[in-house]
Amino acid sequence: MTPRDLLAWNVRKLRVKRGLSQERLALEAQLERVSISQLERKQVNLGVDSLGKIAIVLECKVFELFVEPKSGEEAPSNLPRGRKP
Repeated sequence: MTPRDLLAWNVRKLRVKRGLSQERLALEAQLERVSISQLERKQVNLGVDSLGKIAIVLECKVFELFVEPKSGEEAPSNLPRGRKP
């Protein structure tokens, strides 16, 4: 996997694990929602400061955003559609 692939994989995995929508992650990290979407679709490279903000919200270290998935680990899924009540 490329660094961009790893970043997309881990951000989505950690975001879903914490039950955060892209919108909520972006809001708490003080970024644009489209930036999170593009990051997860491997369409943009964010700066180190932005990755630091994402790591804080996801409660992880920046290096954890680049960890190789375990062999056979399934790709991270999406949260169910719709807003939470």
